[in-house]
Amino acid sequence: MEDGCPRIRRRVSVRKRNRGNLENLRASPTPAELQPAEDTEDEAAAGSRRRKTGSPEHAQENDSEEDMFGDYDSFTESSFLAHVDDLEQRYMQLPECGDRDADSGTKDLCSAGLKNNLRVTTVINLTDPETSEHGQKQSHLDVPAEPEPGSDLSFDVPSSQILYFENPQNSPEALGDPCTKKTNGDPQKSSHEELVSSHTEQPEPNNDFSNVRAASESSRRKSLKDHLKSTMAGNARAQTPAFPRSKHLREALLSEEISVAKKAIESPSDDLGPFYSLPSKVRDLYVQLKGIKKLYDWQHTCLTLRSVQERKNLIYSLPTSGGKTLVAEILMLQELLCRQKDVLMILPYVAIVQEKISSLSSFGIELGFFVEEYAGSKGRFPPIKRREKKSLYIATIEKAHSLVNALIETSRLSTLGLVVVDELHMIGEGSRGAILEMTLAKVLYTSKTTQIIGMSATLNNVEDLQAFLKAEYYTSQFRPVELKEFLKVNDTIYEVDSQAADGMTFSRLLSYKYSEALKKMDPDRLVALVTEVIPNYSCLVFCPSKKNCENVAEMLCKFLSKDYLNHREKEKCEVIKSLRNIGNGKVCPVLKRTVPFGIAYHHSGLTSEERKLLEEAYSTGVLCLLTCTSTLAAGVNLPARRVILRAPYVANTFLKRNQYKQMVGRAGRAGIDTAGESILLLQEKDKQQVLELISGPLETCCSHLVEEFTKGIQALFLSLIGLKIAASLGDIYQFMSGTFFGVQQKILLKEKSLWEITVDALEHLTEKGLLQKDSCGDNEGLECHFRITKLGQASFKGAIDLAYCDTLYRDLKKGLEGLVLESLLHLIYLTTPYDLAAQSEPDWMVYFKQFGQLSPTEQNVAALLGVSESFIGKKAAGQAVRKKVDKNVVNRLYLSFVLYSLLKETNVWSVSEKFNLPRGYIQNLLMGAASFSSCVLHFCEELEEFWVYKALLVELTKKLTYCVKAELIPLMEVTGVLEGRAKQLYNAGYRSIMHLANANPEVLVKTIDHLSRRQARQIVSSAKMLLHEKAEALQGEAEELLRLPADLPGLGGPSSERAGSHAGDVTLS
Repeated sequence: MEDGCPRIRRRVSVRKRNRGNLENLRASPTPAELQPAEDTEDEAAAGSRRRKTGSPEHAQENDSEEDMFGDYDSFTESSFLAHVDDLEQRYMQLPECGDRDADSGTKDLCSAGLKNNLRVTTVINLTDPETSEHGQKQSHLDVPAEPEPGSDLSFDVPSSQILYFENPQNSPEALGDPCTKKTNGDPQKSSHEELVSSHTEQPEPNNDFSNVRAASESSRRKSLKDHLKSTMAGNARAQTPAFPRSKHLREALLSEEISVAKKAIESPSDDLGPFYSLPSKVRDLYVQLKGIKKLYDWQHTCLTLRSVQERKNLIYSLPTSGGKTLVAEILMLQELLCRQKDVLMILPYVAIVQEKISSLSSFGIELGFFVEEYAGSKGRFPPIKRREKKSLYIATIEKAHSLVNALIETSRLSTLGLVVVDELHMIGEGSRGAILEMTLAKVLYTSKTTQIIGMSATLNNVEDLQAFLKAEYYTSQFRPVELKEFLKVNDTIYEVDSQAADGMTFSRLLSYKYSEALKKMDPDRLVALVTEVIPNYSCLVFCPSKKNCENVAEMLCKFLSKDYLNHREKEKCEVIKSLRNIGNGKVCPVLKRTVPFGIAYHHSGLTSEERKLLEEAYSTGVLCLLTCTSTLAAGVNLPARRVILRAPYVANTFLKRNQYKQMVGRAGRAGIDTAGESILLLQEKDKQQVLELISGPLETCCSHLVEEFTKGIQALFLSLIGLKIAASLGDIYQFMSGTFFGVQQKILLKEKSLWEITVDALEHLTEKGLLQKDSCGDNEGLECHFRITKLGQASFKGAIDLAYCDTLYRDLKKGLEGLVLESLLHLIYLTTPYDLAAQSEPDWMVYFKQFGQLSPTEQNVAALLGVSESFIGKKAAGQAVRKKVDKNVVNRLYLSFVLYSLLKETNVWSVSEKFNLPRGYIQNLLMGAASFSSCVLHFCEELEEFWVYKALLVELTKKLTYCVKAELIPLMEVTGVLEGRAKQLYNAGYRSIMHLANANPEVLVKTIDHLSRRQARQIVSSAKMLLHEKAEALQGEAEELLRLPADLPGLGGPSSERAGSHAGDVTLS
C-alpha cells in the first residue's frame, strides 16, 4: 500500500480459543496478567512455530450482518473482534471506569490502538487460572510478526479488509467521538499499554469527559465491536482482488526493469540493456516457455542494425526454419513494453493466427499486455481503447485491413507503433495481396511514426518492395540445419549441385527389393524412400491433390511391415480414440487403417479439430509420416527429417519455385536433426523443366491492386474517400503513386497510364452509386471532389466485395417485404457468401431430396427466392429446363440448406454424409458464413432502412461462429479450444472462462484425455488473457461513465472550479 496508509500486523491463525464464563471475565486481572505476551516469547521462535489455518467450511449465503456474526464473531479463528470484545468487557470492570459509558470507554481505549498503525498486540488470556497456563503455551501463535520492509500489505490481511483500511472515511478518528480523537498520554501507546496505565494511575475524570458521557447517555452509539462488524461485513461483500506478496514483488521488479529498458532504448548508446533493451524476464520467459537460450548470430546482427535502432522500416529474408519470427517477436516486445505502443501482427491464415495467440498469451500475462485475436468473425471495430496496458493485435490479412481502417477513422492510428507482416511475398498473390497492399499503403500515408517490418523466405524483387515501404533490407542464407536437395528419376537419385554442368550429380541407386506386385502398386518407389527414415524419424510426403494424399497413405500401409504396428502402439490407439471422440463416435475409415502404422493424411477435407490432433501427434512423434498438400508448407510449422515431393505439380499446375522452396524448407528440425533431405520425384518428360525450376530465380512479386478490380483499386478509392484520407482526384492520384502498384507502374501498365486508370475507377464507382461527384475545378480535373454515398459507406464499413454490394442491397431490400422468421433458413440465405456460391455445384439428387423434406414455411422461403421443387426435380432427373432461373440463387440456396442442417444438428459428420461433402469443406463454409454475416451486420448498421436486421444478425453471427450448444460457447471463446475439447472441459466441470483461467495445467493434463502439458498451459494462458481483456474493458467503461464531461455547462464560467468540484463529487459518489 502507499506510504501513509496504516500498517497492519500479520494475522496468525490459531484454534478457536476457550471463552471464559461471566464470573471469570468480571475478575480483575493482576498486573502480571496485564503484561504483553510478546515480552515472554521470542518473536523469531514464534514465527517458526506458526501453523496454517485449516480449510474453512462452506459458508451459507446470508445478507444479514447479525446472522453473519451471530454465534461466532470472527472471519478466521484468530479473532481481532474477540480481542476487542474482551478488552471492552474487561475495561468496563476497572474501578476508574465504573462511571464511564461502555461505548465511550471502548472508543477511547481502542482509538489509540488504531492510531498506532493498528498494531494490536496479543490479548492476555482472561479466563480462569486453570486455562491461563494453556493460554500462555499458545501465546506464541498469537504474537504478530513484524512485516518485512516493502512487504505487500495484501499478503497480510484478507482482501475484504484492504478496502476498509484504504477508505479515508474509515480512518481511526472516524471511529470515535470527536472529543475522543485525541487521547491523553503518548499516542504511540498500544491498547494494552493504555489499559495498564489507566489501571495504575487512576486519573480523575474531568468535566469535559462528563459532558461526553452525558451526550452518550442521551443517544446510545454502537459499540466499536458492532461498528467493526458492520464495516467488515460490507467490505467482505466487496469484490476486492487479492494480490499475493510474491506477485507484487515480481511486478515491482518488472516495472523497474521496463523503466530502465525505456531509457536504454531511447538513448543513442550501443548498450542494449539486459536483453536487447528488454527486461531480463523476457529472456527467462523464452528459456522457460520456448527453450530458447541463445540467439543465432544473424538474429543478433539483425536486432543490432543501426536502421532497426533508429526505427526505420525493415524487410528481412531468410530460408524457412531460419528463426525469422523470433526477431519480429523481440521487436514487438520492445514496442509494447519500452515505447508503450500497440502492435499489429499480420499472418496469412486463421490457423496460424490462433497458434500465435496461444504461444504469446503467456508472455502477455507475465509482461502485462493484451493479445487480441482478429480472425474469422472475431475482433472489435474499432478496438477497445485500453486504459493502461497496450495491445498486440494478431490478425489475418482481411481483418488487419478492417482494423487499420477503424483506427484511421477514430484518429487512433498514432497509437499503433509497429506493424509486422509475415510472409510478405503474399502481397503478390491475388485479391489477398491487394488487400495487404492497401493496408500497408494507408499506414505509410497516414502515420509517419508507425514502423513496418516485413519478413519472408521467398523474395526476389526486393528493390520494388523497398521502394514501396521505404525500408532497409537484410538477408542471410543461414539455416540451423543443413538442407540437401535430391531428385529421383526412376531408381536413380541425384543430388542438386549448382556447380555441375546440368545442375545435378549422381548420388546413389535405390537398393530396396521390389516384387512385381509392389512395382505395379508403387511405381515411384515411395515405400523404399519412406522406410529409410520412419518410424525413428519423421517424413512429409507432398502430393498434388487431396485424393492423392489419401491414396498414398493407404498404399504405404499395405506394404509396410507389421512391425510398424508395434511402434508406440498404445499412443496410436489413443489418437484413434481421440478422433472418435471428436467425430461423435465416428472415425474416418482411411485414418482408422493408417494411424496404427503411424501414418495419416492431412488436407483441407479434414475438420480443424482433426487436423490439430494429427499435427500434435506428428509433433510428438506418435505419427511418423504425413501425406499432405502444398498448403501445409505455408501453414503451421511441421518440420521433418525427410521431405518427399510426390510430383512437380500442384493439382494440374506445374510447381513454382516459391512453392518448391517452401516445401523443401520443411526438411531439417533444429535441435533434433543434423541434416535435412528433400527428394523430388519426377518423370523423364519433366526433367528439363525441373532443372530450370531448381536453378532458376524466385518468381517476381507483382501488385494485384488493379488486376483485382472490385476487391482492389475500387475498394481502395471508396475507403480513401470514406475515411477522408483523400477527397479530390489529385489527392487520390498522389496516394496511388505511393502504392506498390505505383512503384511498378512502368512494368505493369502497357495500354493505360496510372492517371487514366484512376479516373476510370472513380467513374465506375460513381455510376454504381457508391460515390457522388461534388465539384470540378479547371486544373485538368485535379480539383474534382468526391463524397461517399450511404450505400458506399455501408459497403466500405462492411468490407463487402464491390462486385456483390448492389446484389446484397437488393436481397436485403426484398427480404424486408416478406422476411420469414419462423425458421433461420431465410436469414441464413442472406448471409451465405456470394463467392462460395459461385464456386459450388450442387448434387441435384441430394438437393431434390432435401427440398422435399422442407416444412411448408421453409418451402415458402424457396418460393420467395424463385426456386421451385419442379425445377430441382427436373435438374435431378437430367431433363431440360426451359424456365430461366438465376444459377447463383439456386447454388446459394443449396449452401443455405447445408448451413441450416448444420445449425440444427451441430454435427459435421452427419451433415457431411447427408450432402456428400467433405467435412473440412462444410467447416470452411461455416467459417465463411460467420465472417460474411458479420460483414452484413456492419453493412446494415450504416443503413437505417435495414434496422430490423441488426438484432437478428447479431445472434445469427454468434450461432454461425460457434455452431455448438449454448453451454459450450463460453469455453470456445478461448483461443485453441474447439468443440471436442470444449465438451471434454465442460464434462470435467470447467464451465466458464473463469474456471479455465484459474485452472492448474497439471490438473488439466490428468483430468482431460489426450491433452499435453503444452496445450494445457496455452489454454490456461489464453483464458487468463481473455479474462483480463474483459475485466479491463469493463473497468474502462466504468471510468468513462464516472469521468467529468469536458463540455459540462458552467465549466468555462467564473464558478467553473466550484461547479467542476461539485460535479466530480456527484459523479464519484
